[in-house]
Amino acid sequence: MAKRPSHSDFDRYYQALYPERWPVLRHALMEERSPIALTEGLTQPYWLDEASLLAAQSLGVEKGDAVLDMCAAPGGKTLVLALALDGDGSLVANDRSSQRRSRLRRVITDHLDERQRSVITVTSHDATKWSLYEREAYDKILLDAPCSSERHVLSDARALGMWSPSRPRRLATTQFAMLAAALEAVKIGGKILYCTCSINAGENEDVIEKLHGRRAGRFVEEPVDLAGSERRQWGQIILPDTADGKGPLYLSLIRRIS
Repeated sequence: MAKRPSHSDFDRYYQALYPERWPVLRHALMEERSPIALTEGLTQPYWLDEASLLAAQSLGVEKGDAVLDMCAAPGGKTLVLALALDGDGSLVANDRSSQRRSRLRRVITDHLDERQRSVITVTSHDATKWSLYEREAYDKILLDAPCSSERHVLSDARALGMWSPSRPRRLATTQFAMLAAALEAVKIGGKILYCTCSINAGENEDVIEKLHGRRAGRFVEEPVDLAGSERRQWGQIILPDTADGKGPLYLSLIRRIS
């Protein structure tokens, strides 16, 4: 029988990524979250990590935009995008999982009024194959990609049991496929916000680096002024040990140019 992963296996892996910093970062990841309430414009408050709010806002959605939220559930960032549209434009909120889609629909129904909801369409596509459905269709795309979610792994024995050193590599393959599909789906001049809640460079800046290698000359990185973030080779990350418990959240904003 295969040995189940343990905290020591997990620690050895991330100690290699964050040598001196790992004990402090690990402690911060295990601290109880302090979410904030998103209230203005909603029918009732929605609680989310402040880093998630800042990330969704950094996409710069405006009234009239055609917007795609590729991996929308549970729906907090979807609400931020919908509030920015304010009933003018379109928002496709996608999630492949039927269970997660049900939660997404509940969040939309419970927190947005009828006018705000009228511009939203919930879909169930495989985001890695989005370019088979649509090309050059959106002004703005949010790709909050499935990731290792180390904060959750540290606090959940079942999630730890599913973790392995190979899991980030598998996730990075899927993340790149989604991002490459997003690049085809966004209009020339349009923007994509790629983000994860992972602390693993392989799922973050390395995915953007791979896009530079495979899609050279087709996009540029856009600056984002995000308080408390740490610059990476591509994009930036908010880590809870230096950002008052916010995050983790990695993001990179890119603009398609050809």
